[in-house]
Amino acid sequence: MSKPSILIVDDEPINIRLLIEVLKPDYDLSVATSGEQALAQLEEQHENLDLILLDVNMPEMSGIEVLDKINDHKDWTEIPVIFVTAKNQECDEAEGLERGAVDYITKPISPAIVRARVNTHIELKLQRDALERMAMHDQLTGIYNRHYLIEAAQQKIARATRHKHAISLLMLDVDHFKAINDTHGHSKGDEVLKEMSKVLKAQNRAEDIVARFGGEEFVILLDQCDAISAEDKSEKLRQVLERLS
Repeated sequence: MSKPSILIVDDEPINIRLLIEVLKPDYDLSVATSGEQALAQLEEQHENLDLILLDVNMPEMSGIEVLDKINDHKDWTEIPVIFVTAKNQECDEAEGLERGAVDYITKPISPAIVRARVNTHIELKLQRDALERMAMHDQLTGIYNRHYLIEAAQQKIARATRHKHAISLLMLDVDHFKAINDTHGHSKGDEVLKEMSKVLKAQNRAEDIVARFGGEEFVILLDQCDAISAEDKSEKLRQVLERLS
């Protein structure tokens, strides 16, 4: 299992070295030495980041300005930010928390405090991620559920309409599924659904959405795919599923 990932943003090498020494045993770390560099790294790796340790006092772009940029970007706002700074007045701490930071660590750094606060917010982030995954995915098959499909479809259809590109939807239903359950038991029926889900996911692109719609019904939303291509895709899928043992 991979370690949680933290981005350290600080312009002082001595502070960076200390934080790395404290956190390296338990976390995957990356470093930015300016606000601009931090934003560039967020563009590339925001999906894999679990926490940002952000210095307030940096030249050119302060930590407060960086946090404002993070708050303006909808894909970054779920990453918790802890301010790490020499400031220790209550008004400074209050400003950081009001802007959206989850915590505040003052310098000189105490290794024990850094570890404790980082561990707490990493654990909260991982728990929140797990709950979000559960809310989006079907618990039996692991693919997306009906709720997520409807929400994502609205966005994809709006985008397809705006950019005037095709979008297609396939709906699949397992023939005689009740007979499978009645003859072999529901556990075998569950195995059929899980195996089907693996095939459907493997046979589709990352930008397509494969979801269990309910019972033995599945839906695939094919982005930038016209009706002729969708028909061809559906027949190929049917053939692959037919060959399943």
